[in-house]
This record gives sequence, structure tokens and C-alpha cells, in this order.
Amino acid sequence: MSSLSRAAGKAFDAAACGRIPADLPDHPAPAVRFYGRRRSDGPTPLIVHFHGGAFTSGSLDSGGKVGTLLSGAGAVVLSVDYPLAPAHPFPAAAEAGYAVLQWAYRNRRLLGGRGSPLFVAGEEAGGNIAAAVALMARDRGGPELAGQILLSPMLDACMGTASMRDAHASEQAARWADGWKQYLPCYCDAAHPYAAPLVNTRLGGLAPILLLTARDDPLRDEAASYARRVRQAGVRVTQAIVAGASDWPDALAGAAGTPAAWDDEVLAQVFTFLITHPTAGVSATRSSAAATMVRSGTLDG
Repeated sequence: MSSLSRAAGKAFDAAACGRIPADLPDHPAPAVRFYGRRRSDGPTPLIVHFHGGAFTSGSLDSGGKVGTLLSGAGAVVLSVDYPLAPAHPFPAAAEAGYAVLQWAYRNRRLLGGRGSPLFVAGEEAGGNIAAAVALMARDRGGPELAGQILLSPMLDACMGTASMRDAHASEQAARWADGWKQYLPCYCDAAHPYAAPLVNTRLGGLAPILLLTARDDPLRDEAASYARRVRQAGVRVTQAIVAGASDWPDALAGAAGTPAAWDDEVLAQVFTFLITHPTAGVSATRSSAAATMVRSGTLDG
């Protein structure tokens, strides 16, 4: 048993970091950071989280904002320092993410308790990886997922939606275009469903999805398109444009405990999504207290 697995029985917080044992022959096993604490009175939802950064940047630190929000909704969160392009192009990040998901599933009793439901989550490029990992879990026969939490995910390598065209000349759009180029150096990969999930023609059988965007979000339309297509395939989708949120997805990057005006709505959406899973057991009292600490900037994990 790894040192991280042994520590799980004592409960993790944001200070707990380390590398997990994983079968990744081409690069080191990814580092992870934990947020939240396992409940003592029942199973705690377990979320494998992927930070943003247009596939080429970002870190455990920049994923702290979202990691804190997810744990504040009542979950134990494993935030993954996945390999970045161009040194590690597709499918390195997705394969690393899937390896972490398998490790989390094998250790879910220690991490979240017996019967702990397993989720994936991510923002921007991390949302792409979370969606890809969910597809891989379906296609490879597991692990079974309770849901996906996607915040402003990058899903369309063509960047051809109306909301993206509105941002065409922006620095943000240029960064995404370069990120896609670095992540998918072979044009043929843009048609791979694990690289650009929006092109996938087989979307049935996926775990339920919570999909959050903002009104001024250039990634809004591709997220809406993905929601529509997976819903047509019979997947349960909860989709929302977060009121008051602006500058998404850039505003999602930041350190743990950094408050924002839209924290409460995101917390409410994630909390509701977690407790609507049939076997979920999130404490409403605990989550409400955590939400207060997120708003005040005092919650670290």
C-alpha cells in the first residue's frame, strides 16, 4: 500500500500531496493534491479533478480554486498534475487521468468510505480531460462513474462556434488555438473522440453530467452543443449558465480559498448534483458550513 493510501485513513486536506502508483510507462506517475475530508458517518463523494491551462500550462496551484469549491460542496477531491503538451501530447494527459481514476477507484473505501460514489471534474482543458476520461471508463468497462462535473470545458478543436468567433481576436482565443495545436500535433487526432469529445458520434451510456458556463464565456456554445448531443443519446444532463460569473474560464484558475461572487451558485449546483446521485450521502449541514468558509476565504480543503 502506498504512503498516500495509508494516509487516507486519517483524512486528507489540501496540504496532502504526493505521487500515486500508476501504470504510465512513458512518464512519471502524476502528482496529486487532496482537498476535503472523509465523513465519519457515511460515504463521501470522491472527485478526480483536472485543472485548466489550454493543455500546455496550469498546475495543482492554479487548480486550487475549483478544488476548494468541489470539496466545499461535500466531496473529497483528488486534483491531478497531469502531463502537459507539447512535451506530452495527446493522449498522455487522458491516459494519466484514467490511471488516476483507476487508482482512486481501487482506494475509494479508504478515500471516501465504503460505497463512495466516484466523479470526474475539470475546468477548461481539464474539462476536456474529464470528459475524455469518462468516455474511456465507459469504453474500457470501468471504473463506474457516478457523474461528470464540467466547467467551461474545451471540447471543439475546430473552435468554430458562434461564441468562440466572438472572441476570435482575443488573447484568450489565441492561447486556446495554440494549446490545441500543441496538444494535437497530428491533425488526424482532432477527430479522435478522446481528444475532442464534441466530435464523438457515440455518446450513450455515459455518466450523468453537470455542465456550467458563463454568459460571456467563449466556450459556452460548444458546451451547450455537447449537452444537447449527450442528452439526445439518453444521458442525464444538468446545464446552467452561472449568474454573475464573468471572465470564465480564466476566472476559474486560482489558488485555494480565493473568493468570487459566483461561489455560492457553483457550490449549490455541485452540491445538488452530488446528492441527486442515488447512493450519494453528502451532509447538508457540513456543506453549508463549508460554503460559508469558501465565501470568507478560510476554507483550504
